[in-house]
Amino acid sequence: MNFPNTRAARCIATALLLSPVAGMAESAGVDHRAHDDDRAMDTIVVTGTQTSIESARIEAAATPGGVDVIDMDGFRERNVSNLADVLRYAPGVWATSATGDEGIFFTSRGSNLDATNYDMNGIKLMQDGLPVTTADGNNHNRIVDPLAARYATVARGANAMAWGASTLGGAINFESVTARDVTGVSAEFGGGSFGEAQLRLTGAGTLDDTFDGLVTIETRTWDGYRAHNAQGRVGLYANGGWKLSETLAARTYVTWIENDQELAGALSQAQLDEDPDQAGDGAVSGDYQVDVDTLRLAGKLSWQLAGDAQLEAGVSWEQQSLYHPIVDRIMVDFDGPGPMEPVEVFSLLIDTDQDNAGGTLRYRRSFGDHELTVGANLGWTRVQGGNYRNLGGNKNGQTTIIDNDATAVEVFVMDRWQVADRWTLTAALQGVRAERDVKNTDVESGALSNPQATYDALNPRIGAIFDASDDVALYANISRLFEPPTNYELQDNVAGGDATLSPMDGTVFEIGTRGGTGPGTADGWSWDVSLYYAAIRDEILSVDDPEAPGTSLSTNVDRTVHAGLELLVNGSWRVGTRGSLAPLASFTLNHFEFDDDATYGNNRLPSAPDFVLHGELMYHHDAGWYAGPTFDVIGNRYADFANSYAVDDYALLGLRGGWSAQRWSAYAEFGNVLDEDYIAYSAVRNVAAEDAAILYPGAPRSVYVGVNYQF
Repeated sequence: MNFPNTRAARCIATALLLSPVAGMAESAGVDHRAHDDDRAMDTIVVTGTQTSIESARIEAAATPGGVDVIDMDGFRERNVSNLADVLRYAPGVWATSATGDEGIFFTSRGSNLDATNYDMNGIKLMQDGLPVTTADGNNHNRIVDPLAARYATVARGANAMAWGASTLGGAINFESVTARDVTGVSAEFGGGSFGEAQLRLTGAGTLDDTFDGLVTIETRTWDGYRAHNAQGRVGLYANGGWKLSETLAARTYVTWIENDQELAGALSQAQLDEDPDQAGDGAVSGDYQVDVDTLRLAGKLSWQLAGDAQLEAGVSWEQQSLYHPIVDRIMVDFDGPGPMEPVEVFSLLIDTDQDNAGGTLRYRRSFGDHELTVGANLGWTRVQGGNYRNLGGNKNGQTTIIDNDATAVEVFVMDRWQVADRWTLTAALQGVRAERDVKNTDVESGALSNPQATYDALNPRIGAIFDASDDVALYANISRLFEPPTNYELQDNVAGGDATLSPMDGTVFEIGTRGGTGPGTADGWSWDVSLYYAAIRDEILSVDDPEAPGTSLSTNVDRTVHAGLELLVNGSWRVGTRGSLAPLASFTLNHFEFDDDATYGNNRLPSAPDFVLHGELMYHHDAGWYAGPTFDVIGNRYADFANSYAVDDYALLGLRGGWSAQRWSAYAEFGNVLDEDYIAYSAVRNVAAEDAAILYPGAPRSVYVGVNYQF
């Protein structure tokens, strides 16, 4: 693959060091070409396929903003229970599991800080460049299994323009492992505390360099550290490639997942003090759970056209079935004629089928000092089914008929222009059209609630990269942010009826630097640091529902501020004659607040801590073993918009180590060694009462081990 680039190519060897795994990255097979006398652009020749991790790192280095490439190979040397474990070292992203299972909460640059955060909007998840997030922007039903990927690209905020994403938080793209990455048969087993057991079997091979195929079967069981917290998951991930000619290649993907997950529910502070391992009120009697069956088919074609032009096209289709008892029966005493009797006023069980279709198109070509990329994303989602009364996890009469649709069209054009020897300008323009159509019919009255709207936007972006030296780059950008509401937010609109919400939009300014010292040598360190400030209009947040205290409804807030500092730093230094010390740290400083709001003034936005620090210090011996401490320091946060309910900060200490040989590797990991009590996640209220059940305790002391064997 020929990848025209800017002078930022001088920083590629350093950029390869920024993969958030311990130690220094190895050479990526990059060939640096010098400038012609007429300042023609540098050309970087990358061996391998277009979706290789090397080209992803090069793309990240050519972006004038915060982008990280996560090498999943490093995470096969530690316990990974969910996506939050993999996003641990992605600065700017706060990801946490409420109960240690697959369900997570995440936010990127202040996205999704809402009482309706169960739909997990604000970050567009993609698999092989095709959407997993639904067309309306929610991630309610499914999170990508990170260990099915070779690597992931985390593009924060407006830096996801190259993926066409229209979200406040950006995009994460997971590139699948293929038989071009691994061959043969391998087995991975891991397990440990709280009944966790994971098994993955993979077989991969190629035929005459024309065909390749890979199949992975995986299963996970988990009893949980709280009552009513068990999970059982079975999955299959397969893909096959066909090299039709020297310039044309095709690949197909199949994903099948059955995930059954009990929900422990939230606790009040009093319940937490009494017994942090107990289930929340109603979780057992209402049998709270989220069971999702998923089938996904996808395909892509890649053409190497005349010259260095490239064209890529793909389509995907995904079907999901959701069974989700989530609210136990709320009973009141009805004071009517005769003796008082308890009457059910509300309970909830969601039973829906969801169809998602997606498409992508990318065209890239260089000419002179320019590299032009044109792209489009298409998405369509339909959800049908209903809400039911919940009786012990079983349907007890339908209350609402659901028939919701959403479409999304994102088109963009981006030009990288090397205007001088050390300067590259990036100019881009994105066009968005999003349609929402929510149909909720009340079964008893027949009343139809039908909020529907079309949202259009043009989002410009301009950025620059200055290569201060061969190993240090400075960057800056100014971009427009845009995110339309999800169907969940529309149906929970405080205005009710057919009223709609305005889209969120704003302007973000960002400056930063990436680089390092001593790349390619035995000793050196590298960094990537970004500082950004975003002024947001009409952010969708929540207010209390007057008819159901303790629950919230969506509304637009006039102005908010999302600002922060994001830092990723790592390195490697030789220690003695046979070892090296590899520090790694990710630090995020958050400043998310209302901007002179009539109700909240300049209060902080909830959910996201004021700072997040993750790190480790590993010693690697040349014989193949490694060991060292890990640490997490999390700042305080609020659980309500009124800033009346604070969640304390906490610090955790861990240890991990392992041994790698030619055909096998093994690891052991100790979490929360000091057995600290802490809150992993808290739900959000408008004003949280002191006795509100909104807290989810984090995992106590734990031990996990794993083995990987290549047959």
